[in-house]
Amino acid sequence: MQACLLSLREAALCAPLTSNRDLGDCLIANVPLRNLLSTELKRAGFQVVLAHESTPKTVRIPMDHWVDITALIMLGRSENPTRLYDDDGNLIAWKGTAAPEDCTENLVTHAECFRIRYPWDLLRLNEDVVGMADESSLLGSVSPMAQINGNLRLAAGSKILSGTVIEGNVIIGANTQIGPNAYIRGATSIGNNCFVGNGAEVKNSTVYHNSYISRGCYVGDSIIGSHVTLGAGTLTENHRHDGRTHTSVIKGQPINTGRIKLGAILGDGVKTGVNTSIEAGAKIGIGRTTRPGSYIGEDLM
Repeated sequence: MQACLLSLREAALCAPLTSNRDLGDCLIANVPLRNLLSTELKRAGFQVVLAHESTPKTVRIPMDHWVDITALIMLGRSENPTRLYDDDGNLIAWKGTAAPEDCTENLVTHAECFRIRYPWDLLRLNEDVVGMADESSLLGSVSPMAQINGNLRLAAGSKILSGTVIEGNVIIGANTQIGPNAYIRGATSIGNNCFVGNGAEVKNSTVYHNSYISRGCYVGDSIIGSHVTLGAGTLTENHRHDGRTHTSVIKGQPINTGRIKLGAILGDGVKTGVNTSIEAGAKIGIGRTTRPGSYIGEDLM
């Protein structure tokens, strides 16, 4: 069986993460989404090909769904041009034609899947993938004064300094320093060449490569792009006082995220001044900066 991963026309809905990268290049557990999907397909026996290598037997898969691989295998075995939908009527993939509207048959999968459309969907996927880690791998150094409670995957050249506490499943890339006295918890992934300083806390978040989280910061249920610098004391709000789900503005319209907890979405190159506070669900665009003591109560794109 062959499969081809397709880029999305609506990738801009995941801005600022997709303002300068394709959705397939967004990181999940420190791995680009495209690579993660390709690996899962290859494990299931698919040959992953480029668009120009596709044939009528190729399963075409837009990179906007996380779906049980068995549903794609079912589609791959179909004899006629067929579209695959989820229970909500969303198109997941198709086979037999270049365009899905030319297919003659439909399949519906009841397998667990969800659409990747907005930034918080990437956060959910990171939670799922990191949460599946069932063993530790310590290729870096861990201080005997640090405490690890959960499965930690620590890449070569990275350091966990004294007083640091790590709870739950956590993935940390190469040449990254955590601590001293940092607190990392939840399904969190932190990329290569990152720094999390003294007294900083990162909870259930995704941090891209080459980002710097200074002392005394709180990053909760957030996505932090690459080459971001959070000034000391930068705080992300992630919970509403009324306990309701968060909304986030997409193309001028408030969208219910369905999440009780959601922090900030920061694009690449963002720099915050010391003691910046960021309201839950707020997005900050590529290269934007904040002054010391700022409160960011809406998107800064």
